[in-house]
Amino acid sequence: MSRIGRAPITVPAGVDIHVDGDNHITVKGPKGTLERTLPSQIQIETEAAQGHTLLHVKRPNDEGKNPALHGLTRTLVHNMVVGVTEGFSKTLEIQGVGYRATKEGKNLVMNLGYSHQVIVPETEDIQIEVPDANHVVIKGIDKQKVGQFAADTRNKRPPEPYKGKGIRYQGEVVRIKEGKTGAK
Repeated sequence: MSRIGRAPITVPAGVDIHVDGDNHITVKGPKGTLERTLPSQIQIETEAAQGHTLLHVKRPNDEGKNPALHGLTRTLVHNMVVGVTEGFSKTLEIQGVGYRATKEGKNLVMNLGYSHQVIVPETEDIQIEVPDANHVVIKGIDKQKVGQFAADTRNKRPPEPYKGKGIRYQGEVVRIKEGKTGAK
């Protein structure tokens, strides 16, 4: 059995979960609503226990892709529950002389050493915060969309290996190469 798939999902108070017959799950919480269609062979059962609700993800057997889908489905549902209660965020760091970010209206405007400014618009699912000129915080309720938006923003100027200038995730380690003079 999958250790991840076996673990029950605790649904906090204020979160409403509805599963249709075709395995379409809707999770409503204080931060918003998320929907997803899950694999048809995986079942989701609810259980009331000690003042809160538990969700159990079950698979029919151990054949084919069922073991992989078991853990995946449990993780997707858990991320939906966490997203509508707490939300997700990614922090990007901008390093380099003259590299900076500002927020103008609903747009993220970055100076990244190009001859032009790089403008990234905020979407309805994603909120952008700029606490200072070298940090950008991307927030949202859908973990996949937050991660994809952060990756797309990072790809505007990924960190280069000689000086480390560019956009990186907070805590990301960039290996620095020696350069031409290191070979002598």
